[in-house]
Amino acid sequence: MADHRLVKIDIDDASLVSTSSIIDHERKVAMFDLLQGNEFAPVGIDHGGPYALTLSQRDGRLIFDIATEEGETLAAHHLSMSPMRRMIKDYFMLCESYYDTVSSAQPEKLETIDMARRAVHNEAAELTRSRLEGKIEVDFDTARRLFSLICSIAMRASHRGSH
Repeated sequence: MADHRLVKIDIDDASLVSTSSIIDHERKVAMFDLLQGNEFAPVGIDHGGPYALTLSQRDGRLIFDIATEEGETLAAHHLSMSPMRRMIKDYFMLCESYYDTVSSAQPEKLETIDMARRAVHNEAAELTRSRLEGKIEVDFDTARRLFSLICSIAMRASHRGSH
């Protein structure tokens, strides 16, 4: 019986070095939540799962290295990050506003910012699913959490000055 889920997630060290506490927090929460429950089915791979995933970024491309739980390489998918850049920027701008609002004790603004942040995150999840179409089938919640991980890589790349 197929077990189409991730049981291990790594982010390539060269793609991620500690950045802001917000980015680190979002990445850790996304990784934890993703491992608690996900649907991840690489297309065209006969292996029934579960899977290990390593995310990395090179030359403006997001790389999904998919392996068996034991580490045997199954596939690698390279995606341009360009279509996601605006959404990544908007999402982290809203995250920063959210955390600034929490720390400044302005609860009346918090709900509005949180609603906007969730809306962008949901839109980004749909974009993530469409970018993975034909390569990896994921459910909506998995796509949301993957987008958070993609953001942590993209924000690291932008802090290094590579676009």
